[in-house]
Amino acid sequence: MLGTELNPRDYLKRCAAEFDRLDLSQIEGLADDIFEAYEHGKFVFICGNGGSGSNSSHFCEDLGKSTLRREDFTKEGIKRLKVMSLTDNTPYILAWGNDEGFDRVFVEQLKNFGSKGDLLIAISGSGNSPNILSAVEWANTHGLKTWGITGYEGGKLKSLGKKNLHVPLDDMGMVESIHLVAFHWILNDIHGRINKVGRHAVK
Repeated sequence: MLGTELNPRDYLKRCAAEFDRLDLSQIEGLADDIFEAYEHGKFVFICGNGGSGSNSSHFCEDLGKSTLRREDFTKEGIKRLKVMSLTDNTPYILAWGNDEGFDRVFVEQLKNFGSKGDLLIAISGSGNSPNILSAVEWANTHGLKTWGITGYEGGKLKSLGKKNLHVPLDDMGMVESIHLVAFHWILNDIHGRINKVGRHAVK
């Protein structure tokens, strides 16, 4: 935990340095695939554990609501992004976890909801969470697009996901923070594309 050794200023400097190491094409690529799912009416599923589970919920809420313009909230017939966080379906999670094992809490939901051409965004700082890997394995064999969102060395998820957004840092808190900042840029980008504003405005 870097915060045990660094004061606030040095901690934030280190965080800023880690942003400079990111492969920005990965962030842009994830935005591209989410927008493609929107265009084709496909579902975007997101999952994660712990802090990554919180990021999953946060990213889902942002994509579901904040890709819309406020003036469109109450309008009928407005196309919306279909997005679901598999971390938030508590009865499913408790039933599958209790009866069959925690490694199946995400994959079994995908069996209910997932279809060919949908997108799964699987978040695991270590890249080795069994329930995340099970979901990605199933998605890969059933025609879903898969993204692994990782930290540390990337673990098994870095190679298992068809695409990857990787933060090469051995500090879970900072990895999760960087993931969330990247997600916020992706939200902004998707909002701009859907609503044709900012750099996506029609010239």
